[in-house]
Amino acid sequence: MSDRKDESIMAKVITTQNFEEEVLKSEKPFLLDFWATWCGPCMRQGPIVEELGEEGYAVGKVDVDQNMELAQQFRVMSIPTLIVFKNGEEAHRLVGLTEKEDLKKLLDE
Repeated sequence: MSDRKDESIMAKVITTQNFEEEVLKSEKPFLLDFWATWCGPCMRQGPIVEELGEEGYAVGKVDVDQNMELAQQFRVMSIPTLIVFKNGEEAHRLVGLTEKEDLKKLLDE
């Protein structure tokens, strides 16, 4: 697989500007990963989220240091926090390092 193809299907960077369009209007369940560069567990969660994106799931990442408004809006107190949105609504919330299979189950239900 070429690097270019990987880049086009990686997790999207979600900001306050594109949140509604990318997440709330997504036709598929959308997994949103709230993370930060200084967070050790986040660094281990990131590649799992990226793999889900490569497998065709709708995924995105919010850097809480760069997008505090979104972190505050969703009352993110600990990271990583993973929120699954379905039909524009929060359907599931997981706090802490979460295994890929557990995330797939939530996205597939």
